[in-house]
Amino acid sequence: MDPRVTGWIDGYVRAWNSNRAEDIGVLFTEDARYFTAPYAEPWTGRADIVRQWLENADEPGDTEFSWDLLSLSHGLAVVQGHTVYKAERREYRNLWLIRLDAQGQCEEFTEWYMRVPG
Repeated sequence: MDPRVTGWIDGYVRAWNSNRAEDIGVLFTEDARYFTAPYAEPWTGRADIVRQWLENADEPGDTEFSWDLLSLSHGLAVVQGHTVYKAERREYRNLWLIRLDAQGQCEEFTEWYMRVPG
């Protein structure tokens, strides 16, 4: 397992559960792009990513997340995740594309998610 990918995802989960601007901001390069949905405009730049994240924040501690690294090549990690929202009993399968720089910050993040039926 690549320590940059593991460290970044650990940081992402920490930010997800804290909703602290500094936890979010440290994950991304100054000019990063965060794609949240097909055909939607990405959140662009660290400041915009932090702002949008906080405007769309989940309740801290409400999620459980597990993941597997499917592929890593030239700084691009493909991650399959599983997210459970405990309070609402919702479950999702995730696919993340994470492009990291040499310092382990994300330059581009794309997420797809599908709700598990039931």
